[in-house]
Amino acid sequence: MASQPLQTDASARRSANATDQSGNKAQRYVQLLLLVIAAGAIYPILYLRQVYQPTMLEVFHISESQLGYLYSMLGTIFLLSYLPSGWLADRIAPRLLISFSLVATGLLGLVYSTAPSFNLLLMIFGGWGLSTGLTFWAAVIKRVSLIAGADEQGRFFGFLDGGRGLIEAMLATIAITLFAWLTQTKGEPAAVGFKVVVYMYAFLCIGLGVVLALVKDPSSKAEQSSRAQAARRSNVIADLITLAKIPELWLVAAIVFCGYQVFWATYSFSAYLHEGEIGLSVVMAGTITTLKLWMRPIGGIGGGFLGDRFSKVTVLIIALFLASLSLVGLIAAPQISSHVLLVFLVLFIGVLTYAIRGLYWSLLDRCNVPVETMGLAIGLISVLGYSPMFSCRSSTDI
Repeated sequence: MASQPLQTDASARRSANATDQSGNKAQRYVQLLLLVIAAGAIYPILYLRQVYQPTMLEVFHISESQLGYLYSMLGTIFLLSYLPSGWLADRIAPRLLISFSLVATGLLGLVYSTAPSFNLLLMIFGGWGLSTGLTFWAAVIKRVSLIAGADEQGRFFGFLDGGRGLIEAMLATIAITLFAWLTQTKGEPAAVGFKVVVYMYAFLCIGLGVVLALVKDPSSKAEQSSRAQAARRSNVIADLITLAKIPELWLVAAIVFCGYQVFWATYSFSAYLHEGEIGLSVVMAGTITTLKLWMRPIGGIGGGFLGDRFSKVTVLIIALFLASLSLVGLIAAPQISSHVLLVFLVLFIGVLTYAIRGLYWSLLDRCNVPVETMGLAIGLISVLGYSPMFSCRSSTDI
């Protein structure tokens, strides 16, 4: 099967999709808002370790190595799920997949709140790997790509990543406030506070899943046709060969890979600022890295708008170059006497890395991928682009 006819057909269908959606801009933004909230709510329950690790070790009666094994398994399932996740998103309506993922993640969270045995924790984390990887990831990316117009890809994906970061920050603030109120003001054990935090995330996921299941998602004729064609296509190998012949797809995978490497370089900022020659206090280092997290909505949304206003590729190149240059500059941090300048440098890197994350998936629109294999393309790019997740650390927030 030749690549060119498929690409031409893909372009025609995407144009038809944009025409179908031109009259319901408000509906598309409502759909985007629901996707942002869903993406911001589903992952934090998996990564409570970032804030509550000592409490988790106490509540579950496990060691750090056992906790690390749970997250290593989670990361492995993510890696194995990316490609079939894309295949699934081509055959089932993304809204239904997302709704199922939220409800399943929330129900597993309720079991998680009971402080189960280590063997049951293995099953819970395995289930989370499937509910947030296999049935969720590609479905969200594909849905955003389809509801965004050709001139809105940057801002829609910027809103997805930046908005997701804002939701996560807000939920984390509420959670830690609840935990502190219960454990410090009310005098409850840490286990009780942790259970309430898990309840909060679990019931939120279940509620969002029910809402998404009930809200009708008016699919375009082009999208309905693509799912019908995908259901009739059973040769995954042939589809992968077709995608492999699209050079732009490999470039997007390389950009995602590079962007994620830059993101990983910022993951241990707190330890870098606290240890060695810089020697900031734990509180100061933690405060600076927490402020960096709040750069996510600024970088993601701002980068998306700049990409649509000028050029997504140009903005990405500039952001990658400046981020790399700033990271090199951070090596000179021990010689920087001004803490204000150090904070500015860290926050500047934060804005750039989140702008990169908010933009790279918007390039999918430039690949002319056939609509009926777009999910598979997302899975392929994810396997290649997110591989730093497994070479640098066992798992992370994707």
